[in-house]
Amino acid sequence: MNRPNMDAYWMPFTANRQFKRAPRLLVSADGMYYTDADGRQVLDGAAGLWCVNAGHNRRPIVEAIQRQAGALDYAPPFQMGHPLAFEAAEQLVAMAPNGLTQAFFVNSGSEAVETALKMALAYHRVRGDAARVKLIGRERGYHGVNFGGVAVGGMAGNRKHFPVTLPMVDHLRHPLDIAKNAFSRGEPAHGAELAEELESRILTLHDPSTIAAVIVEPMQGSTGVILPPKGYLQRLRQICDKYGILLIFDEVITGFGRLGADWASNKFGVLPDLLTCAKGLTNGSVPMGAVLARSAIYQAFMDSAPEQAIEFPHGYTYSAHPLACAAAIATLGVYRDDGLFQRAAEMAPHFEMAVHALQGKPHVKDIRNLGLVAGIELEARPGEPGKRGMEVFLKCWEQGVMVRVTGDTLAVSPPLIIEAEHIDRLFAVLGQAIEQTP
Repeated sequence: MNRPNMDAYWMPFTANRQFKRAPRLLVSADGMYYTDADGRQVLDGAAGLWCVNAGHNRRPIVEAIQRQAGALDYAPPFQMGHPLAFEAAEQLVAMAPNGLTQAFFVNSGSEAVETALKMALAYHRVRGDAARVKLIGRERGYHGVNFGGVAVGGMAGNRKHFPVTLPMVDHLRHPLDIAKNAFSRGEPAHGAELAEELESRILTLHDPSTIAAVIVEPMQGSTGVILPPKGYLQRLRQICDKYGILLIFDEVITGFGRLGADWASNKFGVLPDLLTCAKGLTNGSVPMGAVLARSAIYQAFMDSAPEQAIEFPHGYTYSAHPLACAAAIATLGVYRDDGLFQRAAEMAPHFEMAVHALQGKPHVKDIRNLGLVAGIELEARPGEPGKRGMEVFLKCWEQGVMVRVTGDTLAVSPPLIIEAEHIDRLFAVLGQAIEQTP
């Protein structure tokens, strides 16, 4: 394949100059594999970007998009509707954690977070509690790239170029404690007490009656697979209930089977007030996200506004886009018909055994896993953070395996259709790459 001219495209979250010197170009995909521009088969160990949970080129999804493109290409979402938007919402709510009854469609995880934050602030206002204007995030949290998500997020590299974000935001400490929990299998045993910081420090510094919401990822994915200690999320829920604070779960990564259950909320037995999802909602085929809300939140907006008024003045040109709705309906059907969430749970023990076999490899500092996701954290080279991780990532690519790298942590999150032989190859190549990297 001829190499395209690469000058015009400014690539996101990419070292542009480095990439354009030695590009990694994907031209097709099917099942567990990508095909690159040289015709090589590349095992997808990252589900694209945490999103292709049902595997690539699933015919029910492809055909649903094709049919919809020929029937209704676009419908305005403001003061108008189309049938698939309502059907997609019904099917998503039917699959959602019990108690989340309303779906508000957006186009990405970043937009879902932005929407949930606005929804939380507006909810308190329409109830006559307008003093609740503060938002609490968490260190090393990732909630997308819009100003709201950056503000409540806690990844320093994502914040340093944007020093002006939302005011009145604070952060909890993250729960990663390698000294106590290194090489944990599943939820770490130690650290639930870190949730107490919400009450002992944050609510001491800020009048609880001024806090609108706490937002956390049940599992912090983009910062290197940080799992919640046993009892941690349950304690956050209790504290939020005690002080009338909304709890938002960002399930953009953890939704749709990643942790060996349909939702992290169900995996951990904690129901949030608002839940954001995206990525796996359409199997990555068409951009789409959603906010799922408790009925009481929706009803507060309906009850506070005159009948002809717009109750929640927010939305996007492409909210509930017809092609996205068709993709979502088909994707949810594939998950349901193929039993993929149960399959993820069944494959998890083999996955866990394979990833923990990397313990003892050179420079392996920690391994964290749950369901079909794992993080392998390497010791950073003195004065060169992230360099060792990137070299391992590139060596895997050269051997026909694609994983994710964030700093010196390699993240593995394959499609839920993965077979045992794929798991074995994935971690064999990863282990070899680690051994070959000084």
